[in-house]
Amino acid sequence: MSQTPTAISELAELLARLPGIGSRTSRRLVYYLLQADPEYCSSLGEVISGLRQRVRNCSICGNYTENDPCELCTDPRRDERLLCVVTSAADLMALERMGTYRGRYHVLGGLLAPLDGVGPEELRLGELLKRLETTRGLEELILATPPSVEGEATASYIADISRGRVEKITRIASGVPHGGELELSDPVTLGRALEGRRSIKYVKS
Repeated sequence: MSQTPTAISELAELLARLPGIGSRTSRRLVYYLLQADPEYCSSLGEVISGLRQRVRNCSICGNYTENDPCELCTDPRRDERLLCVVTSAADLMALERMGTYRGRYHVLGGLLAPLDGVGPEELRLGELLKRLETTRGLEELILATPPSVEGEATASYIADISRGRVEKITRIASGVPHGGELELSDPVTLGRALEGRRSIKYVKS
């Protein structure tokens, strides 16, 4: 039985760590690269190698960008009255693909998950509160975290700490299935969820 070359095994193992890529798919990708144009492989390697140096987080919203602030934050056509809180840059892009939301964004960088060691300090919540205090004309804070246990807990926590800092706090409707990810939702479902957002009622403990 022939031994798989170490270079193939090492690359396949690294690719298998990517979301949605299993061991069989990763090996197929490696064999594809071995048969591909060497110039393509070289370009791919250079882009991956320089990815973390070229792309950074926007200092305002937290989205990924090559220019800080990002294009969304510097676009004067965006509606300053709306601020939508999302979990990740992928969720932000999912909402942008709808083409109907024209407000601003705030990327948390994760969800509250105490059992996994993710508390408020690990998220961009301090930056969010600062934006609520300094943004002129802000009328509505839209909480667009996913309808999972962690997503609901995060939305509830943000609603509590934002109370009194913004006129209206809303939560996206349940057009997104429970436990679903926003980035995997189709534009129509996501659009209905955003349009059907509801106000969050504050309940004193």
